[in-house]
Amino acid sequence: MRYVVGCLAAFVLGGCALDPFVTIGGETYTSYAGNWLIENNIDPITGIAVPSARVYTIRSSSASLEYFAKPASMQLTCSDKDPVVKFSYDFKVGSSPNSIFGYRFDERPGHDNVNVRFLHNARAIVIEDRASVVQFIRSMEGTKRLVVRSRSFNAGRSVTEFYVDGSELAIKAAFASCPLEPKGPRSTS
Repeated sequence: MRYVVGCLAAFVLGGCALDPFVTIGGETYTSYAGNWLIENNIDPITGIAVPSARVYTIRSSSASLEYFAKPASMQLTCSDKDPVVKFSYDFKVGSSPNSIFGYRFDERPGHDNVNVRFLHNARAIVIEDRASVVQFIRSMEGTKRLVVRSRSFNAGRSVTEFYVDGSELAIKAAFASCPLEPKGPRSTS
């Protein structure tokens, strides 16, 4: 797995002499944590750090795929100071009005009908509700394997397996600028 990620990083970093935001992928890869690729980017407009961590897999299957599995990725990052988990696919996985999402870490109890949003292109799933993100991240801590499943009227059933060892460092790096603690009530003073 590291070989695949290493080749991808080498390809993206091939234009190292250029500014990272005009390279093919636009990312600056700083380290690994298990199977995680940790990215440490600075937004060129705001100058604020936008860290994230990604894990890739080729272990995905779908009723919409005829013969071969296709790659997928999971990303942990912040969006406007809120933690987000994003799953990206090379095939359709569903749309918000008619799809459900579930996940399971190792042999722990699974979570079904998770509060997610299927993005308009039907090839990405986002967990952005803070309570759902916190539950997902707390469930991941100390595990090695994640299985996610989506069921959809328009894209069938998809199952993807990620190897998430090293998640503790990935979580710490990805959510450095948007901690997972619940937001308290706003102060009126």
